[in-house]
Amino acid sequence: MSTPFPFTAVVGQDDLRLALLLNAVSPAVGGVLVRGEKGTAKSTAVRALSALLPEVAVVPGCRFSCDPAAADPACPDGPHEAATGTQRPARMVELPVGASEDRLVGALDIERALAEGVKAFEPGLLADAHRGILYVDEVNLLHDHLVDLLLDAAAMGASYVEREGVSVRHAARFLLVGTMNPEEGELRPQLLDRFGLTVEVAASREPDQRVEVVRRRLAHDDDPAGFAARWADEEAAVRARIVAARALLPSVRLADGPLRQIAATCAAFEVDGMRADIVMARTATALAAWAGRTEVLAEDVRQAALLALPHRRRRNPFDAPGIDEDKLDETLEEFGGSDGGSEDDEPDPDPDPNGPGGGGQPPQDGPDDGSPAGDVPAQGEPSENGQAPAGQGGEQSPVRAAEPFRTKVLSVPGLGEGAAGRRSRARTEHGRTTGSRRPNGTLTKLHLAATVQAAAPHQLARGRSGRGLVVRRDDLRQATREGREGNLVLFVVDASGSMAARQRMGAVKGAVLSLLLDAYQRRDKVGLVTFRGKEAQVALPPTSSVDAAAARLESLPTGGRTPLAAGLLRAHEVLRVERLRDAARRPLVVVVTDGRATGGAEPVAMAGRAARLFAADGVASVVVDCETGPVRLGLAGRLAGELGGTPVTLDELRADSIAGLVRDVQGTSRRAA
Repeated sequence: MSTPFPFTAVVGQDDLRLALLLNAVSPAVGGVLVRGEKGTAKSTAVRALSALLPEVAVVPGCRFSCDPAAADPACPDGPHEAATGTQRPARMVELPVGASEDRLVGALDIERALAEGVKAFEPGLLADAHRGILYVDEVNLLHDHLVDLLLDAAAMGASYVEREGVSVRHAARFLLVGTMNPEEGELRPQLLDRFGLTVEVAASREPDQRVEVVRRRLAHDDDPAGFAARWADEEAAVRARIVAARALLPSVRLADGPLRQIAATCAAFEVDGMRADIVMARTATALAAWAGRTEVLAEDVRQAALLALPHRRRRNPFDAPGIDEDKLDETLEEFGGSDGGSEDDEPDPDPDPNGPGGGGQPPQDGPDDGSPAGDVPAQGEPSENGQAPAGQGGEQSPVRAAEPFRTKVLSVPGLGEGAAGRRSRARTEHGRTTGSRRPNGTLTKLHLAATVQAAAPHQLARGRSGRGLVVRRDDLRQATREGREGNLVLFVVDASGSMAARQRMGAVKGAVLSLLLDAYQRRDKVGLVTFRGKEAQVALPPTSSVDAAAARLESLPTGGRTPLAAGLLRAHEVLRVERLRDAARRPLVVVVTDGRATGGAEPVAMAGRAARLFAADGVASVVVDCETGPVRLGLAGRLAGELGGTPVTLDELRADSIAGLVRDVQGTSRRAA
């Protein structure tokens, strides 16, 4: 067994270590979500924490780690006789991104339940993690229904498995830790809110600290056991401090003064619901216990706010998490009052034995929404022949996007089998039941009526004599369900001179931003191809990070000719490569253009040939027609015809437009039913 990197040897990352330790002291805090770039010791710190947790006493032979001093009366392996427990280390269980629902919550043997009336249950990872740590790396890539199950179990302290009227319940109390790289996509706001604390981590820019990181990492890799031995005393000291803080926690008093500060802070930052108040109260109490105090002080409230509020302040998916510390200090000072301690008390100089001190995240305010879009004068509209007027051929500074709006639903026709989402119809594990089939492998969703119908003709031959139904494995039928899938929405955006009028480009960016918001809500992957001048480029390869696409869109320059064919060909190549990676995810191509094509030999004919490649592949597409002015050439509609797609104007794209209803994008998919 490999020797883990010692927790106390992690360099820096003070907030991360403090948040993990607070949850070790009080799991009721609700877990930690660690956000940060790759290579910042996220996984190292989490795995190292398990070695610091005190050993747990368990009932011998119990698969659900029942405490012999307070055994769960509803334990599936119970009831347990009074017996001396055995000691074992607290477990750290890792949940793989590709895990199934049965692997997470456990599997129930439906055949034995129907035929024998017994609850034959195979525990899952939630049972393994009971009284330990459940670690989910890349939690933002986990399927939504698994995240829902995970967070429900963490909130209730129990896991429920119910299949066709057969129910099993077992205790599942664990320290939940998730790590994620925001570049790969965000969690939904309601899921973010279910994590008690959040921490932003980043690699240090201080050369001395980076040198120390490399030095310790190399020393550990050369001699893991020897390196761990050198840190054994520090590890033992932190382990003892966790035990002492746990024992002190029930004695910590949260007076009315600090509680009022907590409520005022949550109200001042306009967080939704009451969960933030509860988490802050529990965190402040854990901070006091960690510092060896029985009174919660103002600095505990401040630190709790820095850990519990940043991820709860996001008003839309593209807002960066953060908290204005000046505003926080003003609120705490205004509602200071009596905090249960002496005004002369000195703040704890170091809440972590290795020096984390204070922390939290600095405010991450975006640019002032009221700032001007730029000082570049507006350019004229293109002429009827598609050529840009004088002065419009060069690059212009990026234009700010107009205010986003709610868009119509654009969906891919047919029935897919892609990743779960909310855009197009698909065969899924969750949704309404549409039929039945023989199971391929383990039965997960029983179709009871079809199973009974399959078993009924064989009852005499099987010697049925009582009231019970004699069921064989061949009789079992899996329910087929229809739900919604997420698609790959590939934006192909014209950034040429013909689109460069500032008012028009602002409206175009606003429309694309609106579609990106819609893609975020529908759990799509997105990609961005732009074309201008002489070439097209992939501004953003397909990714789950919709906010990354919004950032690229914001900085998109404009100007030059309109190489429409190059843009379409580049998009076609992106889809070809992505199809090799994820063949089940169906694409939806959104071309944002006025339909003009300039530059090179026969630009219009070349664009038509490129568009027909999409039609030949059966790719669903929509053309957002950006042509404005009294004279309209209808080029975007002609392009939509070549693509085999649907043309919509910017006005028709709005959900409140009276121009049309919910659309299915034209085009036939090779994977459509």
